[in-house]
Amino acid sequence: MSDIIKLLPDAVANQIAAGEVVQRPASAVKELLENAIDAGADKIQLIIKDAGKALIQVIDNGCGMSATDARMCFERHATSKINKAEDLFAIRTMGFRGEAMASIAAIAQVELKTKKYEDELGTKLEIEASTVLSQEPCSTASGTSICVKNLFYNIPARRNFLKSNPVETRHIIDEFQRVSLAHPEIHFTFHHDGQEVYHLPTAQLKQRILHLLGNNYNERLVPLDEETSIIQVKGFIGKPAFAKKTRGDQFFFVNNRFIKDGYLNHAVMIAYEQLLPEDCFPLYVLFIEIDPAKIDINVHPTKTEIKYQDEKAIYAIIRSAVKRSLGRYNITPTLDFNQETAFEAMISHKPLDEINPPSINFNPSFNPFFEGKTVTKEIPYLRNVGEKQQGIPQNWDTLYQIAHKREHEQSEFELSRGISISVDDDKLENLGSRQVFQLHQKYIITQIKQGLMLVDQQAAHERILYERFLKQLDQNKGASQQSLFPQTVTLNTTDFALANELLPYFQALGFQIREFGKNTLVIEGVPADIPENNDLATMLEELIEGFKNNHTVLKLDKRDNLARTLAKNAAIKAGTTLEIDEMNNLIDQLFACEMPNAAINGKQIITKISLLELAERFNKNGTF
Repeated sequence: MSDIIKLLPDAVANQIAAGEVVQRPASAVKELLENAIDAGADKIQLIIKDAGKALIQVIDNGCGMSATDARMCFERHATSKINKAEDLFAIRTMGFRGEAMASIAAIAQVELKTKKYEDELGTKLEIEASTVLSQEPCSTASGTSICVKNLFYNIPARRNFLKSNPVETRHIIDEFQRVSLAHPEIHFTFHHDGQEVYHLPTAQLKQRILHLLGNNYNERLVPLDEETSIIQVKGFIGKPAFAKKTRGDQFFFVNNRFIKDGYLNHAVMIAYEQLLPEDCFPLYVLFIEIDPAKIDINVHPTKTEIKYQDEKAIYAIIRSAVKRSLGRYNITPTLDFNQETAFEAMISHKPLDEINPPSINFNPSFNPFFEGKTVTKEIPYLRNVGEKQQGIPQNWDTLYQIAHKREHEQSEFELSRGISISVDDDKLENLGSRQVFQLHQKYIITQIKQGLMLVDQQAAHERILYERFLKQLDQNKGASQQSLFPQTVTLNTTDFALANELLPYFQALGFQIREFGKNTLVIEGVPADIPENNDLATMLEELIEGFKNNHTVLKLDKRDNLARTLAKNAAIKAGTTLEIDEMNNLIDQLFACEMPNAAINGKQIITKISLLELAERFNKNGTF
C-alpha cells in the first residue's frame, strides 16, 4: 500500500496561511502598516484603490532593506523580530510571526521598492503568487514602498466573499484608525481613489483622537492616568452623557498593540454602572503598559488576543482607574452640603416691618368700550398681618363668580373633547364618535364591545411609520418637505462613508442630502412624516448610529434596517400629549397596517381587558 501523507507545496501552504492572516484587504493594510512602524518610520503613507481590491500601497521612510533582506522577507517564517523561542516573551515590535508577507505574496501581485539610507541604489522586486518574476537594482527614496495589486486574483472564491466597496473601505479605515491612534508620534496620510481621507501630523494623543474622531469629541474626553506596580494605564474615557448605542469608539492597547478583550471591556462597563443605560457604550481610548514577560501575544495569527498572568488584578486596576477618573473630574454625582448654605444666603432675614413690598397699579373702572377718562388707583400690598387693606375695589366679590363660571365652561369643554371619564352614558352617546382617553401620556384607552383596549402609542406609531417607509423604499417615491434653513452636519470618516453608501435610500425616503466638502453633508429636505422643528443634524447622526446598531445586533438588510431606524427616531415618544383627533387617527392607521399588533421590536402593541376579567378582578375580596 502506497503512502498517502505528502508535504504540501509552499504555494499551497502560503495560501492556507493567507486564509488566517489576510482575510480581507483591511488585514493586508494592518500588516503593512505594522511593518512600516517596526522599520522605524516617522512618516507613513497609505494609498488604496477600489477599496483595496485593486491596489494597496504603503510608503514609509524607515530603515529600508538590503537586496537579500528584500528577497527573504517573502519567505515563510522569515523575520527580523525574534531569533529564539524566549524572544516571544520580550516582544516590543508589532510583528514577529514572519507569515504576513509570504501570505500576501501568495494571493496577490506584489511590487517592492526599498533602499537603506547608506546605499546609493535600492532594490525592486516583483512577485506573483509566491513566484519571483524579477529582482533588480533601482533608484528609489530611502525607506520602503510596497504595492499589493489585485488581491485574491488567483482565488476567485475568496474574492467573491468580499463585501461591497463601502463596507471594505470602512474596515480599512478602522484598521488605519487603530494603528494611527497607537502612534501619535508618527505622521500618517491616507488616500482613497485619489482623495485624501486623513492627514494626521505628529501630535499629542488627545489631538490625534480629535483628528480621527472629530473636533466635537473635545468636550467628551476625560483624561485617565494610573500607575501601579503591575501595569500603567493612561488615555481618555468618555463622559456618560455622550455614550452611544453602538460599539466602535472603544480602543484597548497593550504595549501599543490594539487588542480585543471582552473581559477588560467589562471592567470599564462596571465602572460606568448606574451612569449609563444598559444599551449604551462609552468612549474610551486606553493604553496599558505591562512587562512583556507577563503576557502572551502568540495566541492568534491576527495578534489581537492576549493572555495575562494575573488578569484579575488588571481587571480590578482598570475598573478602579476609570471610577477614580470619573470622580476626579466630577462626572459622578456627589453630595454638596454647601449648596444649602449658599441658597440660604440668598434669603433675606429682615423683619417684616422693614420689607418694602411692590405696589400694583390698576384701574378698577376700566372699560374697553368706554372712551372716557379713567382713574388709576394704587393699591399697596398687605403690609402687616391683621392690617386693614385699603383701596380694595367694591366689585371684588364678582371675581369668585367669574372664576366659577370659567371653571364650569372648562368642564363643559373637556366633556366635549372626551377628556373627562366621569360622564354618564347618555352624554357619551351624544358625542357620536369613538371615545378615547390617554393614560399617563403613554397609552391610549378605548372602549370595545367586550371590554376595553389599550394601545402603546409609541409602538403603534413606529409600526405605522415602518410599513410606510418600507413602501416608499420599494416605490422610490418618498414625499419630501423642503427645509427653510438647510443644516450642515460633519461626521467622522467612517460615518461619512456609511452615509454616502446610504444616500440612495435616504433619497427614496424623501431626504434631500448632498455632499458639502470633506466629511460634511447638507440636509436640504426631510421626509414629510418628520416634524419640521427637529434638529436635522442630530437626527441624521442618530439615524446612522441606529443603523449601525441594528446591523450589528439584528443583521438586517439595508432597506429593512433604515426603515426600522427612521421609524424609531421619527415616532412620537411616550410622554407626548395627544389630542382626541390624533388618537383616533393613530388607531385608524394602526388597524390599516399589515401587522397591527406586532411592534418593530417584536413586542405587543395592543392588549385587551374583557368585561368578564374586570368583573373577576372586582370580586377578589376587595382587591383589584
